Amino acid sequence: MLRTIQLTRTDNLVYRLAGIALFVALIAIGAQIELYIGSPVPFTLQVLFVLLAGMVLGSRDGAATTAAYLGLIALGAPIAAGGAGFSALQGATVGYIVGFIPAAFVAGWLVENGAKKVWQRWIAGLVGVAIIYAFGTPVLKFWFDAFGNGASWQQAWQWAVAPFIVADILKALFAASVVEATRALLLMNSDTVKEQ
Repeated sequence: MLRTIQLTRTDNLVYRLAGIALFVALIAIGAQIELYIGSPVPFTLQVLFVLLAGMVLGSRDGAATTAAYLGLIALGAPIAAGGAGFSALQGATVGYIVGFIPAAFVAGWLVENGAKKVWQRWIAGLVGVAIIYAFGTPVLKFWFDAFGNGASWQQAWQWAVAPFIVADILKALFAASVVEATRALLLMNSDTVKEQ
């Protein structure tokens, strides 16, 4: 069973903001670990940290984390894949970045509402991955139709989903497996904080 923490209102806000900031940083770091594998979309660790943000922080703060990440990119912070800033929101992969917000929210909501066992959290993570694909794939296709040489739905699948599906299934499993340990680490020493 996931640990919960009893906090005062002030401490609650501090812990929540610290968690959001931590996961924004982790998503940004994950974006810099990239590998191109024959697709215009790089393999990164962003999806892992997006799923963890939702599962660990909850639906509301997971979505806030990914929205903050998107907002920083919009302001020009070089934290997208390849160190891109605002230009990442003009490229073929913008759908993935936007999809991080509902993915974190839904994965977090599912964990909050009954996905307590690892296999249940894994399914929550897979739903999050599917949401990212649902945003990323059509945007990639339409971007290449508008600005590139065009792309069929089959090509979009081959570029946006097929090379990543196994790795993303494993990322979802890893995230599901470390939720409790990550939450415990974030809340270390918090057992002395009591609700007023």
